[in-house]
Amino acid sequence: HDVSSGRLILHEEWANYGVMYKYQPVDLIRKYFGEQIGLYFAWLGVYTQLLIPPSVLGIIVFLYGIFTVDTNVPSQETCNHNLNITMCPLCDAVCDYWHLSTVCSLARASYLFDNGATVLFAIFMSLWAACFLEHWKRRQMCLKHTWDLTSLEDEEDELRPEYEEALQEKKAKIKAKSKKQVFKLFSIVMLFNFFFLLPVCVQIFVTFSAVFGVVVYRICMLSVWSMNPDPEAKASVRMTVTTTGIILNMLVVLVLEEVYGAIAVWLTELELPKTEEEFEERLIFKSFFLKSMNAFAPIFYVAFFKGRFAGRPGDYVYVFGDYRMEECAPPGCLIELCIQLSMIMLGKQLIQNNVFEILIPKLKKMYRTIQEQKGMKREEDEENEAEERRPKQQYHKDFALEPFEGVSPEYMEMIIQYGFVSLFVASFPLAPAFALLNNVIEIRLDASKFVTEIRRPDAVRCKDIGIWYNILCGISKFSVITNAFVISFTSEFVPKMVYKYMYSVNGTMSGFTEHSLSYFNVSNFPPGTAPSTTLITGVTMCRYKDYRDPPWSADPYTFSKEYWSVLAARLAFVIFFQNLAMFLGMLVAWMIPDVPRSLREQLKKENMALMEFLLNQDQEACGKNQSSKTSIPCLSANIDIVVDAPPEDMPELAWGEKKEEEEEEEEEKPAVEINPIRSDDSKPPEEEDEHNDKDEEGDEVEGENEVAQDKEKKEEEEEDGKVDEEEKDQEEEKQRNEDESDAKEAESENFTVDLDSFMSEMGLLGRKAHTIVLF
Repeated sequence: HDVSSGRLILHEEWANYGVMYKYQPVDLIRKYFGEQIGLYFAWLGVYTQLLIPPSVLGIIVFLYGIFTVDTNVPSQETCNHNLNITMCPLCDAVCDYWHLSTVCSLARASYLFDNGATVLFAIFMSLWAACFLEHWKRRQMCLKHTWDLTSLEDEEDELRPEYEEALQEKKAKIKAKSKKQVFKLFSIVMLFNFFFLLPVCVQIFVTFSAVFGVVVYRICMLSVWSMNPDPEAKASVRMTVTTTGIILNMLVVLVLEEVYGAIAVWLTELELPKTEEEFEERLIFKSFFLKSMNAFAPIFYVAFFKGRFAGRPGDYVYVFGDYRMEECAPPGCLIELCIQLSMIMLGKQLIQNNVFEILIPKLKKMYRTIQEQKGMKREEDEENEAEERRPKQQYHKDFALEPFEGVSPEYMEMIIQYGFVSLFVASFPLAPAFALLNNVIEIRLDASKFVTEIRRPDAVRCKDIGIWYNILCGISKFSVITNAFVISFTSEFVPKMVYKYMYSVNGTMSGFTEHSLSYFNVSNFPPGTAPSTTLITGVTMCRYKDYRDPPWSADPYTFSKEYWSVLAARLAFVIFFQNLAMFLGMLVAWMIPDVPRSLREQLKKENMALMEFLLNQDQEACGKNQSSKTSIPCLSANIDIVVDAPPEDMPELAWGEKKEEEEEEEEEKPAVEINPIRSDDSKPPEEEDEHNDKDEEGDEVEGENEVAQDKEKKEEEEEDGKVDEEEKDQEEEKQRNEDESDAKEAESENFTVDLDSFMSEMGLLGRKAHTIVLF
């Protein structure tokens, strides 16, 4: 009943799309699913919440580009038909010359994401990454305190059964073989470790082969579609090839991601980690490495490699002998990077959310139900059929759900998204907004899956999100480098600034388009590479995107001084951006404490309350000890102390000799046995008479005590002259004797008392030796 009610509450307050605007009930999630799943959804909530500021700022940057695109001088020059800038062919033989104004829309779209505000937004995202990590640490500290995870210690995991089995087999083989064979086995193991990286190298090769395959596809399709005689088709051939290549890239990424997940499991099992925790950490690291490389490889190619090694007219770089390497459009590769990032990011998330998280689990459930129905017996008696027709219990329904596969796939999906948002945000400022929209839906989708689609997992206690935090830190630091290189080498921000402050006549961007294009003499085309047919006649010079000397210079087609100026400025900007972003990130981490002030004050109050409680306990214990020490122990026997006068014939000694005699006697006196009064027949007759005449003997004893004390007092006054001290001792001794005579008990047992300790308790040490009579 408690489980059903908890699931119902979670379904209403969490797994419901009608409560998308509310915070997640993290405490309820933790109580129902455990700390591990609770920490995941808490982290996802913090990540989604902190995506709001960059989403708003990214939309503002995009709107700024829309409002200022009409005033952008380079875009106006690109769209100006009067300039009549003739560009060199995009491919050999079949491609014709073309005018720069045909890419007007591409240049305007590029400015929407490549303007001055983009640089500021990239710096802001570096600060945002540092703030996100610090905020999560603070939130995690609060959760650890609230969920009582602070004192949780890492338990030593048991060895994995696979590891123990392999270890036993290895020991058995080593015992059965000779030393020579053991050396051979060791050599085989070393060779296996040496070639262990071979599968990883194969995966890298497969990933880059897939990227290269898409590149070859674009090159081939560009050549084929350029042969179309339709002018409109030729004008849109570049955008068509780019779009279809990106879609093909996205499908390859999705397929290879599932393959890489299985390969990561296989590689981790080959390593035979000792414990489950070690196995999971290694699996997570391998899965992230392979899947992130698969997801980011096409974007890295467009950002940093496309057009860098294409060559120049008359000296192009070819693949497979006849196909020329593709190059970026005159507005730059940033717009193509933006399209690639947006389509892969959105397509991957939409397909994964709808297909892998909704459709496939439902298909698996249907298949499992069909198999269960086929396995049931067809012929049964009426009683069994009646029992089967009864409604199933809840545990039967829960067992039919999909088994829980852990939170690693959920983390992996969000970490890859975090890489898209942070690594290349300089090329696509709208990435945080799309990530925010996806996560708002993703939270409720995952909630519905955990509540209704999968079995309830076993609760796992953990203090933090583990290795995923280290991966987040690594992505955040690496994003500073990637954004610095994207702004410097992919966008046109640095060349524009160099032109404006070094080469512009009037300090404006007027003439930048002409400045960024180089000249090529069409007569220098190698045989067979010039356009076979052309619609543009009288072309002697064509232009291409690069900084090279013109054909009429002393050293034609070499890099010009403008190229080296722009390269130096780009490298300087990379260093400046990285140091600035790193410094601001460290400053944010230093300024924001890991423990919130409210939690710190609460911890102080709890520590003070704990100290007060401990002090009170100590004081009570001390009070009890003092009371037990000060109280006189109550003996269970009738004890009377009789002080006899010394014999008259005892010679008088000096005070010093008497003192030494007293100390020696006290040291040599043995423990005195105290025999309690017995009521049986075995009592000695003396004790029976004393017991029968108790009152009379008490008076006689008191009288004898007084006489003995008077005599002793006189002798001490004659010897020492200390009357006052002896009278005081006499009165205290008399009072103690009277108290002890009243505290006698009738029933007791034999016990032994040390004379020194007994006299110290009675306050009789320091005086002369007395004769003690114990009854």
